[in-house]
Amino acid sequence: MLSILSNIILLSMPGGSEWFLIIIVVLLMFGGKKIPELMRGVGRGMREFNDAKNNVKSEIEEGMKEKETK
Repeated sequence: MLSILSNIILLSMPGGSEWFLIIIVVLLMFGGKKIPELMRGVGRGMREFNDAKNNVKSEIEEGMKEKETK
């Protein structure tokens, strides 16, 4: 079952020529000057997401430790 699922996921991923087409479309839509701003925004968003994820994880771990001590 797991191998079937992984095969479906791998087959649905874009190949080399599809990535090339995606990059061309992004360049046409945003232009060369807007792409660094776009990537900075994506990076900032990913950083904020990871920070929030780590905060939630640490809060859960602290709650588990508090429960163990009571």
